[in-house]
Order: sequence, then structure tokens, then C-alpha cells
Amino acid sequence: MAEIEYDLAIIGAGPGGYTAAIRAAQLGMRVACIEKESQLGGTCLRLGCIPSKALLEATEKFSVAREKFGAFGIQCDQLRMNLPTLLARKDKVVETLAQGVAGLFRKNKIERFVGTAALTGTDQLHITGPTGDSTLRARRILIATGSAPMELPALPFDGTRVISSDQAIALPAVPQELVVIGAGAIGLELSSVWSRLGAKVTILEIHHTTLPGADDEMGRGMERALKKQGLMFHFAVQVIGLRSENGRVQVRFVPRTATAGKGESSVSADVVLVAVGRRPYTRGLQLERAGVRVDQRGRICVNQHWQTSAPNIYAIGDVIGGAMLAHKAEDEAIAVVERMAGKAGHVNYATIPAVVYTAPELAWVGSTEEQLREKNIAYGVGKFRFAANSRALCMDETEGLVKILFDRENDRVLGVHILGPQASALIAEAVLAMEFSASSEDLARTCHAHPSLPEAVREAALAAQGRTLNS
Repeated sequence: MAEIEYDLAIIGAGPGGYTAAIRAAQLGMRVACIEKESQLGGTCLRLGCIPSKALLEATEKFSVAREKFGAFGIQCDQLRMNLPTLLARKDKVVETLAQGVAGLFRKNKIERFVGTAALTGTDQLHITGPTGDSTLRARRILIATGSAPMELPALPFDGTRVISSDQAIALPAVPQELVVIGAGAIGLELSSVWSRLGAKVTILEIHHTTLPGADDEMGRGMERALKKQGLMFHFAVQVIGLRSENGRVQVRFVPRTATAGKGESSVSADVVLVAVGRRPYTRGLQLERAGVRVDQRGRICVNQHWQTSAPNIYAIGDVIGGAMLAHKAEDEAIAVVERMAGKAGHVNYATIPAVVYTAPELAWVGSTEEQLREKNIAYGVGKFRFAANSRALCMDETEGLVKILFDRENDRVLGVHILGPQASALIAEAVLAMEFSASSEDLARTCHAHPSLPEAVREAALAAQGRTLNS
């Protein structure tokens, strides 16, 4: 048997995998990382978070220039979007960041293997790559293979008419009519991109509102905002199939509670984007060979230290339970590697933020009102609307609010929800506050620059104290 060559072998080079590789190398480990794609960075960098945000940023600038610049005294005659240039810039952003990860691998002497990995034991991997097969052994193996888009049985992907988010970031032309199935973060973000470019967008959602799992008030606020932008919604409906008609497709759906064949409706589309969630990606790993167990949803089972049922094999990120978020995977990566090195790695799952990068943005951390009511926790609420924030008014971005939920017994912050401009940045203050078990009074008594958007967070905390100043 070949000698053990590495302290740690990592399968997958997404945010979880490459972060684990870098941190392990910093801690003195000899690290190998196996990635099936030629570019490092995983789905997040190549097909998900990064390209979608590049498209969102560009199309939001386009939308603002078209619809708001006139009020600022800026005249933009014959404004138009060059789609090939937009897509090329997106690809350049991805390539730049992927090269950055490759540079970090070289800097930290991380050995990279291009190919797919299969477990052949608890300390051994078989790698199938473009230049042939190889085998390596490592004291520990970390699985960070991420996730893939989920299909609907009634609408299997064909890559042209019925697509996933993988294709939705690179459509060669703006569809006249786009149907999006799923009003989660991915569905809303990509709906926004193509709607701003001129597509008529209809969203079908099985739940009663946008963003199931978000605070209900904020989800409904998001729905109102997006309807103003021209997006159309059908809630509490279930898609049952497609029908071809005159070179187009009709997406067939029924009320979620309908009996068979009752209440069927349809909506026309050039392209159908299925954005109903993601599934753990474990294809080809041959987990059973090493005795690695999975649950009924295909997620790898781990303990509180991210160890699987097999000795020396660990897993993090989308492939295990919990939120499928890149920053969650990154935090787990650091913690699991530090534990391997005898340090006290830890992840506080109660303070992992979630963000939807629409306009307005929505970000939150901690509990929703619905969750607190379900747990019978006595809580209070402090709110402040951006319409009363001076910086938001100067920016002409006054839609939305900050909502702080706090424990009535001890004033500890239990959740913060922000619908409004730059919510993705503003939520960091709330995350830090909750990480240090701050009270709403702590936030209320912290000095904030004026005029600034973060003042809205302070004002919401002041409202929790019953003494807001500017509303």
C-alpha cells in the first residue's frame, strides 16, 4: 500500500474546500485538493454567487440610470444594455477571482489535482483526471463537494427551454417571457436580472409568500417591492408540467390544495427557470466504500465536530445539513481544520446571516417573529423605515425598514431583519452584536456616523427602547 503522503486531502475547491485548504496549510499541514473543474472556486464562484452578483450589479445600475437618473438632473438619452459585453464582464470577474484562488494555492503550497475523487477507504482516494488515474493517501479526508440544482419531476432540465441557475447566468438573448419556479433567493435574484433587461417575468411559488423561511413581514415587503418593478407572482401553486404550443411552452400549474385536475392554469414562456432549491452533490464519491452514512435527503451525516461515521473523514458545507450558504461553508472549513490541529474551532449557527441581493436587498440574522412565537418566547420589536433616514433619502432608496427583535426579559437581540439599500453590508453590525450577546440598548447607545444608512439600525434599536428620535 502507498505511504500516506498528505495530512489532509480535500474533495472540492469551492468556498468550503479552498478555505479549508488555505487554513490547513497555514497550520503546517501538507494539503491536497481535488477539484473536477479546471477553474477553482466551485459553484459559488463559477456559476452561483459571483456571476449572479456581477449581473445584478450591472443590471441594477442600468435600471437606476433608466428610471432614476432624471430626478438627479442626469440625462441619459438612448440608454441601452449591450448583453454580450455584460456577459463578458461577468466572465472576467469570475476568471479574476478564480486566478486569485489559484494564486493562494501556490502561495500556500497546496497541491491541486484536477479530476473526480472516489473513496477507496478511510484514508485513500482514487482520482480520475484528464491526464489519467492516480491514487493518494491522507491522514484525514474532508468532503466539501457542495450542491447542485434540484429538478422538478414534471420539468426535467433540458438546458434550453427548461433551465437551472447554471444556464440562467448566461442566456445568449433576453427572453420575451420568462417563467421562474421558486420565489427563494436564487429565483428572485435571477428574475430581477432578466426583468431589468426587458423580460416579462412570472414567478410561481408553492408557498404563500416570497422567501419561505424569512420573516413573513419582510417577505411580503419584498413581494410589494418586486411587484412595483413589474414582476408577477402566483403563490400557493404547484407546477404539474409543460405543454408545447406554437414554438413556445405553456407552464401548467394548479392551486397547491386542489384535487386532481381541478383549477388548472397556465402561463406562456420562452424559457422556464427552475429555482426550487439545491441538493447535496455526492455523485461518484462512493461513500459506502468508506462507511460514510447519509440521511434520507442525501446529506452526509456528521457530528458536532463535522466528523462522518467513518474514522478520519469529515464533511462541511452544502453537502451536510443546515443553510446552503458559502459563508457558512467557509466558517465550517476554518473550524474543522482548526479542530484537526488541536485548536478550538467553533461555528455559531445562530449568527450566520442570509442575504437576498435584489433591489431592495433583504438581509437577516437570528430568529424571525414566526419562530419566536412558535417557541413561546416573549419578545419585543423595534422598527425604523428608510423613508425617515436622511442618507437613504439623498440616495433615493427609501423603500424598506430595519426590524430588531429582542427578548423582553433581558433585552438581548434575538434577530435583525433589514429590507432596504445595502442591507448586505448593514447586517454585519447586527451579526457582530448578536455574536457578543448585545442588547438593543447596546445598539441604541452606540454612536453612528451621520448621515449614513447604519443610523437606521440604531433608530430601530431606539424604537425597541421606546425612544426613537426621527420617526
